[in-house]
Amino acid sequence: MKKIMAGFAGVILLGFAVYSARPQDLIGLYPVRQFGKWGYIKKSGEMAIKAQFDEAYGFSQGLARVKVGGAVEGKWAYVNRTGKLAINPQFYDAADFSEGLALVNAEELGNKFGFIDKNGVFAINPQFEEAGNFSGGRARVKVGDKWGYVDTFGKIAINPQFAECGDFYDGLAKALIGEKWGYVDRFGKITINPQFEEASDFSEGLAGVRIGTKFGYINNFGKIIINPQFDQARDFSDGLAAVRIGQKWGYLGKNGKFAINPEYDDAGYFSDGLAPAKMLEKWCYLNKSGKLAVEPKFDAADKFILGLARVEFKDKLGYIDKTGTFVWQPTR
Repeated sequence: MKKIMAGFAGVILLGFAVYSARPQDLIGLYPVRQFGKWGYIKKSGEMAIKAQFDEAYGFSQGLARVKVGGAVEGKWAYVNRTGKLAINPQFYDAADFSEGLALVNAEELGNKFGFIDKNGVFAINPQFEEAGNFSGGRARVKVGDKWGYVDTFGKIAINPQFAECGDFYDGLAKALIGEKWGYVDRFGKITINPQFEEASDFSEGLAGVRIGTKFGYINNFGKIIINPQFDQARDFSDGLAAVRIGQKWGYLGKNGKFAINPEYDDAGYFSDGLAPAKMLEKWCYLNKSGKLAVEPKFDAADKFILGLARVEFKDKLGYIDKTGTFVWQPTR
């Protein structure tokens, strides 16, 4: 089965979740696993929706995607914040809602991708080989072996012509044109000429790009704001971006200066004033001054969302608050 493309934005490292630097539509419910099933807890750690699903993801625009009917053979559905089915299980793959629509795969309709509304009705019929979520009123879609964009009515907004492309942020999307990456506007006009070996989506007004072997950052006019000098670079979030020099990660401000020196083995995104970082083979949390907020003791760690972060501890998943205290004890 084809898998839904989650996006090209700088995503991090955690096997049990994929969180990016992008802000999320959150309602204070968190997916947890209990006795082999998934449900949702409140910020207090109290169970809000009993564990009953084979897989579960966070809420987006008031709905959450869940898998029902078995981890392998089950189908995807959507539940509301009370845990009731808002859209019945019927999809072989599904993504979060974005701008009122969700990308789904309907295998029985030719194994193509389309978009449903919050009633579960196809707003854009299944017809694409692959696709991404809506952002900035556009969704990237693959027709044949080329990528283009559709609007929220399903009309082609930018003809399929790119080998690869990204999502729209700050009115621009990266696109692979020939053998180089550049950026196009919502109407397909090239606004930043293709000149980069790699490129990321814009985040907080800047985008990471690779020129030669090094990464730097440009603004939405294509001007280099932070010179290429890093071996790897992630999106900005909360005003800071994780970058790697050699084998060590630190955090960069938009002025191009290190806010936190490169001395960590890996680094994630800032959110709620804290970011996960790896040291001594364990994950900790740093504040924006680079001081330890939570000691290194986790096998994996996500960013904070509304005061809680999901962590892996001794092969189990739990949630901690900003002091590092478990509000949901790690479970399998």
